[in-house]
Amino acid sequence: MADEIKKIKNTDSSKKTVTRRVIQLYAALLYNAHLKGFVTGKIYTGAVKNICTPGLNCYSCPGAVEACPLGALQNAIASGKHRLPFYVVGIIMLYGIILGRTICGWLCPFGLLQDLLYKIPTKKIKKSRLTRALSWVKYATLIGLAVIMPLLYGLKGVPLPGFCKFICPAGTLEGGIFLMINPANADKRGMLGGLFAWKVAVLVIVIMTCVFVFRAFCRFICPLGALYSLFSRFAVLGVKVDQDKCINCGKCVRECKMDIRHVGDRECIHCGECAACCPTGAIDGGIIPKLVRKIDVSTGKYVKSFLSPKNIIRVLCALLLVILVVMLNLPNTPLSDRTTTAEVDKGSEYGYNPGDLAAPFTVPLYNSGKTQSGSDSGADAGKNNDTAYFSLADCKGKTVVINFWATWCGPCVKELPYFEKLQKEHPEVAVIAIHSGLVTEDVQTYIDASGLSLLFALDADDSVIQSFNGSSMLPQTVAVDPDGRITYNKVGSVTYEQLENIVGTSAK
Repeated sequence: MADEIKKIKNTDSSKKTVTRRVIQLYAALLYNAHLKGFVTGKIYTGAVKNICTPGLNCYSCPGAVEACPLGALQNAIASGKHRLPFYVVGIIMLYGIILGRTICGWLCPFGLLQDLLYKIPTKKIKKSRLTRALSWVKYATLIGLAVIMPLLYGLKGVPLPGFCKFICPAGTLEGGIFLMINPANADKRGMLGGLFAWKVAVLVIVIMTCVFVFRAFCRFICPLGALYSLFSRFAVLGVKVDQDKCINCGKCVRECKMDIRHVGDRECIHCGECAACCPTGAIDGGIIPKLVRKIDVSTGKYVKSFLSPKNIIRVLCALLLVILVVMLNLPNTPLSDRTTTAEVDKGSEYGYNPGDLAAPFTVPLYNSGKTQSGSDSGADAGKNNDTAYFSLADCKGKTVVINFWATWCGPCVKELPYFEKLQKEHPEVAVIAIHSGLVTEDVQTYIDASGLSLLFALDADDSVIQSFNGSSMLPQTVAVDPDGRITYNKVGSVTYEQLENIVGTSAK
């Protein structure tokens, strides 16, 4: 009887693994149901984007119909002056209390990718004291990059989702590479610089590591997994152990590929595979424990319930079809309250309605002693002692070209000479280069060393670029006609020929 029960349990474990893979796949499809985005290369920005998925899935993936909870948390922290993060924190707590790290094992698309990578036949690096120690790194990542960095920069008025911008391999793959390989975004590739190269390198390292180390990103780096692990003791769903049957043999811990110390602890992703190795049948594992399917030890037969794996899959299939139909037919309307971070819209065009009036703004100049050759630059040197300003209101009746840039942005620096040339060859046009509020080096020193005679200004709190629906994604070029109406507003590098065409459009 014991051998028969063991055979049944092994078969059930195999079926459970297949069921988990299917649910992981369906979760990935549900999160990325905007399939036409992969064709058009545009990001879905409908009202549903205000909802967070349970798993790690990049907001900027062209198929994403919902937001990433980790990205939304960073945005909420960094934009604290605009909104309190109660909604995002509440959503994460709800997911954590109900599902906990079951999300990591069953509902995370990047978790599925790691599982598949580990199946590549190579020698594997087993867990050890070192991997257990490294499992604490994800908490440092959570605190440092996902909380402290966004908070500090947010207080300066410069939204910066640290983890999304500098580390997240899921964002690089889904939001960066998927967008940039699309022919529709070919004109945006010139804006790629050192930061994108760094993130691609991180992605490659993570992918290669996951071939040899089981779920390396999930175990050592992922801040979302660290968040959900805080709810391990309280989560409603997950693997459960019948302590009356448990003989404390430790086989479950030895067989588990995660760095657990006991079943169901903070490192457990509740995959349920440990149930097959338990000699006494004490472990009841799965996404719906003790309700899905279990074995009656006395008879060796399954005890079935309405919430069987097949029924769960049927419900998910029906739900997927409904969501796909709804999502693909929703109008792609912009969010009413867009956060202004690099995660919002990586590499895409920032929309405007031709004829929209540009919001008036005044910004302090770096090179306050300079004016445009042969024209009134719009600089006013009479404010705040000797500090000069550029005011859009003073340029009424002229075409204005605004270049949003930063010293740390390679494509921005590369195209500055084009704006310099435009200023010299078209003195009737006011040209202003406005530096991002995110200053990482001495901008004045750079300007002095460059020898450029452009008017350089500072957008200290990024309020000007926000008024043009922009973000920290640079460069961005804006053209305003003599009547103060926006005629051009795009993110991405430009050539001198394009600038001349832009000026020609604005002057009409």
